[in-house]
Amino acid sequence: MLSFRYIVRLISAFFARFRVIIILGIVLGISIFLILYFVLPLFFDKTVTTIGLTGRYNTTDLPVNVLEMIGDGLTRLNSTGAAEPNLATSWETPDKGKTWIFKLKDNLTWQDGKKVTSGSINYQFSDVKTERPDDLTLVFKLQNPYSAFPTVVSKPIFKKGLLGTGEWRVKNINISGTIVTDITMEKSPQGSQKKEILIYKFYPTDERTKLAFELGEVSQIQDVFTPDPFDTWKHLTIEKSTVTGEYVAIFLNTTSKVLGEKNFRQALAYAIDKNALGGERALSPIPISSWAYNPQVKPYDYDAEKAKTMISNLPDEQKKGLAVNLSVSPILLPQAEKVAKNWESVGVKTNIQVVPFIPQDYEALMVIFDAPDDPDQYSIWHSTQVATNISKYQNPRIDKLLEDGRSEVDFEARRKIYLDFQRFLVEESPAIFLYYPTTYTIKR
Repeated sequence: MLSFRYIVRLISAFFARFRVIIILGIVLGISIFLILYFVLPLFFDKTVTTIGLTGRYNTTDLPVNVLEMIGDGLTRLNSTGAAEPNLATSWETPDKGKTWIFKLKDNLTWQDGKKVTSGSINYQFSDVKTERPDDLTLVFKLQNPYSAFPTVVSKPIFKKGLLGTGEWRVKNINISGTIVTDITMEKSPQGSQKKEILIYKFYPTDERTKLAFELGEVSQIQDVFTPDPFDTWKHLTIEKSTVTGEYVAIFLNTTSKVLGEKNFRQALAYAIDKNALGGERALSPIPISSWAYNPQVKPYDYDAEKAKTMISNLPDEQKKGLAVNLSVSPILLPQAEKVAKNWESVGVKTNIQVVPFIPQDYEALMVIFDAPDDPDQYSIWHSTQVATNISKYQNPRIDKLLEDGRSEVDFEARRKIYLDFQRFLVEESPAIFLYYPTTYTIKR
């Protein structure tokens, strides 16, 4: 049996022979511990999320939701689209919309640590004169009164290098030609939170975005219009949302011989079974979430018999060989085929033409349309706006309402103008408003 003295002598001899190795081992162990505990978290104590989005963007027109993470505007829009204070604490117009004076908050800094002053804010307005009487005051002088100006300056503003005032800071941006391929943003941790990194990758089509998800290039994709094929995959999270800032509509060329007739346009509206198209119904060009939305407009609920009656009352020369060419973007082809079937059932021959962009010449055009943030829709419906008035619509009453709406600064008076605008426009039916699109976010 080994004695205690023998064991002590054996350990002492072992340590004497290998003391250098033992000491180095202890030092190395302590060093590894310190590296693992203090240094590696600087590189690995973070969450990285890679997101795929559909769209072609350059550095001046990145998606609004991305820009709003990086920076702020003088104002921000609430859930109804009304302007609220953001970088600016208040604003006023002393001359009914031609001059706008904004007062900045006094405690703001850019992401480089420098103070936000009037001199560091530079909106690129070509037709607006900007004055800076002091560090906290901005004065914008417009050529004409414009009541929607507080909405215009809700767009986030940046210093050179996309330096903003938001929680997220741009760390890297890759560009191919003039097109942004991806952007990396970082959010500094608060307290014990991990550092967060977001990488947005942009793809030209929904199909390419979905392929990137399949190949593992991104961990989630946002705002795709259909969930397939991922709705049959296991272990994925699929979130569905209604986009009220856009609507699906059929714009009707009012200069067309057949579609210039109001009663025929209304008949086409009644003939469509809108509830069969999917998505929440859209009744007018102003979003349902807007402070100016009018829920009392004519809904044109599905009524095939009424459509047939209205068509039968058309002049004989119009009823002869009644046909409409329906141009549609590829993503809406299934819905366009349902519309064509509805129109055929009331006696209107329908030819579908798939187009990748808005054609110069068309009769009926089915698209997803971005609704403006402000109810001012002068560029879309006013008769003087030849390049952007898709329906080529001309109506003196609508022109007057649009002119009054963009010059009236009293909130309630302006709201009443846009309630009337929607009522008269929907009655005239230069477009058939169908539904708000549904989009999907798919995550691993």
